[in-house]
Amino acid sequence: MAAERRRRGAEGPREARGRPRERDRERGAARGARGGRAALGLAAALALGLGLAAAAAALGQWGRWRAAARAASPHPAPPALPPGAAGPRAAPRRFWGSYRPHVYFGMKTRSPRAVVTGLMWLQQREAGGGLRHTCEQGDGLASYGWLRHDGDNFGVQDLRDRGLLLRTEFVKRHGGEHGGDWSWRVTARPEGAGSPASLVSLFFYVATDGQGTLQPHVEDRTRLAAVSGTSEELGDFRITFLRPTSESGEGSTYSSYHYLDAWSPGLHRLTDVVRSSLSDRFVFSPPGGPRQRFVAVDTFHGLPGAAEAARSHLLLHQVTLRLPARVEVTFESGSVRDRRGPLAGPALTAELARHEAAFERRFEETFGLERKGFPPAQRRFAQAALSNMLGGMGYFHGRSLVQSPLHEHPVPYPETSLFTAVPSRSFFPRGFLWDEGFHQLLLARWDPELSREVIAHWFDLMNAEGWIPREQILGEEALAKVPPEFVVQHSETANPPTLFLALQQLLGTAPLPYLRRLFPRLRAWYEWYNSTQAGPLPYTFRWRGRDTDPERFLNPKTLASGLDDYPRASHPSADERHLDLRCWMALASQVLAEAAERLGEPAEPYRHMQRALSDSELLERLHWAEELGAFADYGNHSRAVGLRREAGRAAPGRPPPAPRLVRVVREAPRPRFVGALGYVSLFPLLLQLLPPDSPRLAPLLAAMRSEKQLWTPFGLRSLARDSPLYMQRNTEHDPPYWRGSVWVNINYLALRALHAYGSLPGPQREQAAELYRELRHNLVANLYRQYAESGYLWEHYSDSSGAGQGSHPFTGWSALVVLVMAEDY
Repeated sequence: MAAERRRRGAEGPREARGRPRERDRERGAARGARGGRAALGLAAALALGLGLAAAAAALGQWGRWRAAARAASPHPAPPALPPGAAGPRAAPRRFWGSYRPHVYFGMKTRSPRAVVTGLMWLQQREAGGGLRHTCEQGDGLASYGWLRHDGDNFGVQDLRDRGLLLRTEFVKRHGGEHGGDWSWRVTARPEGAGSPASLVSLFFYVATDGQGTLQPHVEDRTRLAAVSGTSEELGDFRITFLRPTSESGEGSTYSSYHYLDAWSPGLHRLTDVVRSSLSDRFVFSPPGGPRQRFVAVDTFHGLPGAAEAARSHLLLHQVTLRLPARVEVTFESGSVRDRRGPLAGPALTAELARHEAAFERRFEETFGLERKGFPPAQRRFAQAALSNMLGGMGYFHGRSLVQSPLHEHPVPYPETSLFTAVPSRSFFPRGFLWDEGFHQLLLARWDPELSREVIAHWFDLMNAEGWIPREQILGEEALAKVPPEFVVQHSETANPPTLFLALQQLLGTAPLPYLRRLFPRLRAWYEWYNSTQAGPLPYTFRWRGRDTDPERFLNPKTLASGLDDYPRASHPSADERHLDLRCWMALASQVLAEAAERLGEPAEPYRHMQRALSDSELLERLHWAEELGAFADYGNHSRAVGLRREAGRAAPGRPPPAPRLVRVVREAPRPRFVGALGYVSLFPLLLQLLPPDSPRLAPLLAAMRSEKQLWTPFGLRSLARDSPLYMQRNTEHDPPYWRGSVWVNINYLALRALHAYGSLPGPQREQAAELYRELRHNLVANLYRQYAESGYLWEHYSDSSGAGQGSHPFTGWSALVVLVMAEDY
């Protein structure tokens, strides 16, 4: 209409030409009136149009702002964990703990701004010894880890450092209103190449994290005898550093004392503060013994170039002594009124013995390894695996850094806390979403209440859209261990929802009030996967967030899947169908249906989805690759790709850069099944979606048992030996990861499935049972052998030698070996 009015207004003057002036004036007036009305209509229409456009733009902008804000906003449902549930009144026995997994030995409370305690040590050698504090693979310790740890009351750990054996022990004594008391004992002795005359310094410290006060109590000018303090969560407390004794606890031993009173920019810089305070001007001179120069803390003059404001008060007690020796530290809460005396010396010995005996009984009652005939050495190995997972629990507080497609730059997530197990104290000392589901399979067997609490912590991290960040980097200490490229969490990126594995196990016994608080978040998480990770066809799914730079990678990675460099379609596209995600969603549908039924909520939508995703005919139509003889992903794929070294272009006036490896494609990609037989191919079996009489079960079992494909004497390898990308590097600096190595978490799922198929009527029952027995033996035997030889559980294992590979210690999902030994699935 506005265009029509503009045309009419343009015609008027031409019609009036050559007419009499009176009539022209008359008609001109009429035309003027009509033209005025037309102009007014045109202006109104224009204004309306502009207003509508502006409103639409504003509405669109508001919608984008709102969607972007939701990515960094917490979910509106009531928290799964009631407020205060992690505090000293609600959970006093868990308030204190070894919740600093990234340090060799330390304790803190489950508080946002906790007072922390810890141990450092230094071997005083002429060649110089490294200061030990945070767990670092580069330190080269022969072994370290918890031997016994019950998750609540006590822990015993051995650390072997180039001729030095340190045994750290702690015991808690409950009472009062702030988590009670605790005591440490550190026993140092020479081992192997060490000398009885070895000189060692032990550094015990306490530090604040932005709140609380500390007061030193110094004797003889250099000995920090005690620290008194107060904080919001602890009230008043006192830490006492007892004088060292002989290894047996008898008498005293000559020592040199020094202390440090300093301020740090934060807990993440404590090592730097101590290291920068060391001086070599001191001499150890015991009566009648040899004199030896050593280094000790001296005056602290600040960190070079540090621009951060100091906010952590550090008090450190250094004791330097010859081996063997023992040192004890006591923490006493001001709210304990009926203390029976200090928890030290014989009293500490008795408490340790009592808790160790209780741990042994509980471990056997839970897992029954002695009844199954495992010898003492293998039972101790299993105890250490469980204890390291319990001793690797951490309590973190801080903000994630998140980015949605609608954010120009990353934005901070709201402050939050997380109580979780960690995969590796040295390399991954923080929470990982898909790891945690596997962790809880073991922890739920040991302590279902603990497991339910951890799961609730994770679901309380959910944003308004139902997304949970896959990697939790909360606080400065956690951030200090993360490469910058992995800090930002992307809100469109998923991770395998393995928490449904743990929930499947806990559903039958979880209290209904707990399940009712959790259910809105379970539902939101499930709906987020269905809406954001949907595939190109009904009942298909696709991992978002694949690497999109085809020139850099032999096969662009899929970090969201947890399987990183496992071969997917060579050319990422929206047409991909990812088999493993489809199977995870089948499991999620089953768990949601069972939870809804327990709560009296509508369950049929979840049951419908479960039936559709478990339908054998549909599964085969979408994912069975006849030429591969197995299930597979589908996408735009080339079977002929490789890496070729190519010289880079030199900038004018500069030398040419070093040649780089780039991808070459020798066959054009086309839509097809991905020719990679490996872990992904097994997912319908791993998550038990195939009925026992499925004709597809036999070829999968055959591939598992074939040494040319997945079978090894050490467990199932991740990618078949005859796969084109088996053990191939993904880039020049990116060695194979999920392309042949043996991974314990997937082997656990395989054993769990084989155990089930071996007990159900069907044509493959006997073969499944035989495979189960062989695979279980191979996996357990190799993990125990590698632990006995290296002192560690590892991230993954060589498929050719069985040797441990990747990060260590890795007592995250590798500790599932305990459930395999117990045959507890």
